[in-house]
Amino acid sequence: MGDQVSVLAIAFDPISQAGITAQLRDRPEIRLVEDARAETPGVVVVVTDEVDGQAERAIRSSVRGGESRVVVVATRLDNGNLLRAIEAGACGMLRRAEAEPDRLVSAVQAAAVGDGTVPPDLLGRLLEQVGRLQRQTLAPRGLTFSGFAERELAVLRLVADGLSTSEIARRMSYSERTVKNIIRDVTARLHLRNRTHAVAYVVREGLV
Repeated sequence: MGDQVSVLAIAFDPISQAGITAQLRDRPEIRLVEDARAETPGVVVVVTDEVDGQAERAIRSSVRGGESRVVVVATRLDNGNLLRAIEAGACGMLRRAEAEPDRLVSAVQAAAVGDGTVPPDLLGRLLEQVGRLQRQTLAPRGLTFSGFAERELAVLRLVADGLSTSEIARRMSYSERTVKNIIRDVTARLHLRNRTHAVAYVVREGLV
C-alpha cells in the first residue's frame, strides 16, 4: 500500500519486543522493517521503561541520518523523561499504559509526516519549559529558537527583500562592514555558499 508507514520496532527486552511487533504487524497502515541495515524505516518506535542512556542512544542513532523519525513508548514519562527524549531527537511520546493500537498507529502516522505527539498533561509543562528557556537562556544572549540572533534575522529578511548591503546598512543604522560581517558569519556557520544561498535557506525554513 502506498500510504503505509515503514516502521522499525525497538525494545530492550524480548517480551516488549514481541509485544510491540505483534501490535504493529497486523495493522494495514504499518509495514514492519525487520532490518534497518537493509532499509531505512520512516519511523522508529522505541519501547522502554524510561528514557535512560540506552534509550537515548537508540533515539540518537535512529535520527542520525535525518531520514527516520522516532516515537517513544515509555512506562514512565515525566518531565525529565520527556525532555531527554526530545533532546535526543524524538518527535512523539506515549505512555505505555496509553499506547493502545489505534493511538500508537496515530502517533506513528503523525511522526511520519513531521508532526509530534505528547501526552496532554505534559504539553503545558513542555510549553512552560520552552518559554523559560527563551526568557532565561536565549533572550539574554540575543538568540531565538531559530538559532539566529534577532539582528541576523533582520538582515536576512532585508536581503530576501532585495536590498543591497548599503541599503540594509542605512535601514538598520549599521555600517556596511557590520552588515557584511553578519552575512558572512551566517553563511559560514550554516555552510552556505553566498547571499543567494542564505536567502534560499531562510525562505525554505520559513524564517522570512
